[in-house]
Formats: sequence, structure tokens, C-alpha cells
Amino acid sequence: MTTTALAPDQARAQLAELTVIDVRTPGEYASGHLPGAHNIPLHHLAAALPTLKTATERGALLVVCASGARSAQACATLAEHGVTAATLTGGTTAWSQHGHDLHRPTSARTAWAMERQVRLAAGSLVLAGLGLGQIHLAFLLISAGVACGLVFSALTDTCGMARILAKLPHNRPRATDLDATLAALAS
Repeated sequence: MTTTALAPDQARAQLAELTVIDVRTPGEYASGHLPGAHNIPLHHLAAALPTLKTATERGALLVVCASGARSAQACATLAEHGVTAATLTGGTTAWSQHGHDLHRPTSARTAWAMERQVRLAAGSLVLAGLGLGQIHLAFLLISAGVACGLVFSALTDTCGMARILAKLPHNRPRATDLDATLAALAS
């Protein structure tokens, strides 16, 4: 199976025929998503595979995230399981930069974008390591560990810290939310 990429204007023109899957955390999704998008966080994609296979029988899938990195990863996972999907080039960031509207529910909880959460956590850990390093040099290993993690993240285009942060309560979907999303996709 192949993975294709759609530019924001192409996706906008085809939006009515596409089933849009947003793989960001629920907090990121609530901060603004494509109209009609269904939220299935990346770490729950495996559980949604049967439903997504069924959804492709009705039409094409478009997978979306903030920048296109997580959606490309999701498309690769889907392709491994025989599900064809397209990714939105540049994600919701590019979508809004092209002047297309993002849906923001008024009652939804919002969280910072995952990239921003990672920058805060990494920066805080580095500062803590440097500060505590004044007390005992061994604490400098915290800063060194974060630096190594950031280099590894850049080289592999993965982010372990984002995976950890995605498990925090404000980034996790409530079970009922995920179940409702899968039920909506199945019908």
C-alpha cells in the first residue's frame, strides 16, 4: 500500500469525500482541527485499525497532525496493515496558514501543542540539571541525558519525550471519547 501527501488546498477541495483522522493528542485536537476530523491519537492507532479498514471501504483516509510528522508515521503504520491513507502536508499549521478554518469546539479542553510541551519539559530538565549541578556534579547528567535524547530524536525523527508526555492525563482521550469516535467511524 502507498502513502500519498495532499497539500492543504488539495485536501480542502476533496474534504467532502475524505474521512479525516487527526492523530494528535485530545488537547491538541481541541485547540483546532479540520472540519469533520475524528481524533484518534497516534498511540491508539493500533486499536483503531479494524475500524479504519472499514472506513476506507467508504472513501479515502486523510491523516492529520500539527506538522505532518506524526501523520506520516501513522500513514506508514496503516500501510503496514494494508490501509491506504494520505497525509496532509504541513499538517494543521499549513492548513491554517493557507487561510482554511480550523474547528474549535467551545466546550473542549485545550492543551499546548506537543512540540511546545516537549520544549518546556526539555528546557526545564536542562535548567534543573544545571542548577542542581551546582550542588553535586552528578546532576549534570540530567542535562546531558536530555541533550542526547534531543540529538537522537532529530536523527531518528522520533520523540520519546513526546510519547511520554502523550500519556499525561490532559493529553489522553477519555475512553468514552475514543469509543464514540470509533463508533462514528464504523457507522
